Amino acid sequence: MKAIQYVRVGEAPELNEIEKPAPGPGQVLLEITAAGVCHSDDFVMNAPADQLGFPLPLTLGHEGAGRIAELGPGVDTVEVGMNVLVYGPWGCGVCWFCSQGVENYCSRAEQLGIFPPGLGAPGAIAEYMVVDSPRHLVPIGELDPIKTVPLTDAGLTPYHAIKLSLPKLVPGANAVVIGAGGLGHVGIQLLRHLTPARVIALDVTEDKLEFAESVGAHEVVLSDENAVANVRKITGSAGAQAVFDFVGYQPTIDTAMGVVGTAGDVTIVGLGDGKAAAKVGFWAQPYEVAVRSPYWGTRNELIELVDLAHRGVLDVAVETFDLDNGVEAYRRLAAGNLKGRAVIVP
Repeated sequence: MKAIQYVRVGEAPELNEIEKPAPGPGQVLLEITAAGVCHSDDFVMNAPADQLGFPLPLTLGHEGAGRIAELGPGVDTVEVGMNVLVYGPWGCGVCWFCSQGVENYCSRAEQLGIFPPGLGAPGAIAEYMVVDSPRHLVPIGELDPIKTVPLTDAGLTPYHAIKLSLPKLVPGANAVVIGAGGLGHVGIQLLRHLTPARVIALDVTEDKLEFAESVGAHEVVLSDENAVANVRKITGSAGAQAVFDFVGYQPTIDTAMGVVGTAGDVTIVGLGDGKAAAKVGFWAQPYEVAVRSPYWGTRNELIELVDLAHRGVLDVAVETFDLDNGVEAYRRLAAGNLKGRAVIVP
């Protein structure tokens, strides 16, 4: 079968012909119907060899949708032919976090060598993939897998982040979204649906700001050296009650800390270059500001997102590629000229 793989450290991914996998006991084989491309992949492919923690080659793709093609021995909770999403942050299933469905914070994953698909385990940018357990599958019924597959990360990650701040996003509140790309444009839609807050979006070009407005931002501000002052013109001295940085580089984190108000939340979602950090201390920000850096989301939150999708709440912008030109999606991702999410369709 065809698969897009990261083969050598520091080099571009490749389209390869590899052996079709077979499900073992307790596993499920999916025929992939759509797979998303994410900045996390780009982050991994720019990491030095001593920071990878898993062997290469690696089939990429931690956003996966598919049709169940085969069940491994002992699997009887799902059926062949079901259309499903793959919940990506796999855990042990039995630790304190996993027992609550919070497998994104599994306390034993590192110890047991458990990796998410596409980020250590074979991923979804292929014709078939093996899922380790049926508990990591969420049925989607008749939803379009191409439009739905980004919910597994580009939807789930902002949804989890926003839910943490919902008590503060009351009428009259301001929510700032930094970066209106793959995750940020979904975050804007979720903020509009889940809260009465005014949504202020920041990005680096007028085209991206127009896109942010088209998906629901009330106000848009160019992300430059004047961003803090220009956001403060909108929020007034109270600042923002919640700031979501979907970029994660030092300038955007500094902007986030500059626009948050007293007792507000700053949530750093974007990976950036892995080196940026928020300056926190008694004199560094307004009183009682909470700074978080969450990771992905929970299984039950993905189920909730699928329910929102069935109700037509979300409209994820996607650009599609087939496997034969899927490497181009990664080139476009690195260049920063994708609109919304890239989805590869085998």
